[in-house]
Amino acid sequence: MLLKYKKSMCLLWLLSVLSYYTLCACVFANIEINQQKIGNVIDEFNGVNVYYSSSINNVSGRNIAKDGYNLGLKYQCVEFIKRYYYQRFNHKMPNSYGHAKDFFDPKIADGKINRQRNLLQFHNGSPTKPQVDDIIVLNWTSYGHVAIISKVTGNEIEIVQQNAGPTASSRATFPLIFKDGIWTIEAVGVLGYLRKIK
Repeated sequence: MLLKYKKSMCLLWLLSVLSYYTLCACVFANIEINQQKIGNVIDEFNGVNVYYSSSINNVSGRNIAKDGYNLGLKYQCVEFIKRYYYQRFNHKMPNSYGHAKDFFDPKIADGKINRQRNLLQFHNGSPTKPQVDDIIVLNWTSYGHVAIISKVTGNEIEIVQQNAGPTASSRATFPLIFKDGIWTIEAVGVLGYLRKIK
């Protein structure tokens, strides 16, 4: 009896896995990725271009500044935020490598300096309100995601992003909640935000 139960559970698990992959193949087969569009400007913020990347896993080489500073893999989200800070603020991060989620160090206290990025770091759920030009760090995938905060109101933020997916917009908005002296960005996986030291 126990053996029959184990076989049934194993078969059910196998069917579930196969169904998942079949569904993904059907859903994503209809997403058209325009290879000729890769590298085209799709948006800009404060004079810094946002480029089309196609799928989130696409890499089109490494972008190196004229002075040798590593801006990142074209046209990933990390490349955009590093290029944004480099062009807008002439900011070079001491650690110029790492995935998007590595930009946030949970061991650093709210409002203290993240030495790897030479930026102030704030946790999501901070007494410090997010600002325009902050780097928002999200734990969306195994690599994470980063974007620039492009607009802040009393109840919402807008982000500008590169490589959010082949059909995603370069802009997105999230609710911003202020409660008991704490600002919280209400979106899945927001770790916090980084800011240029003045």
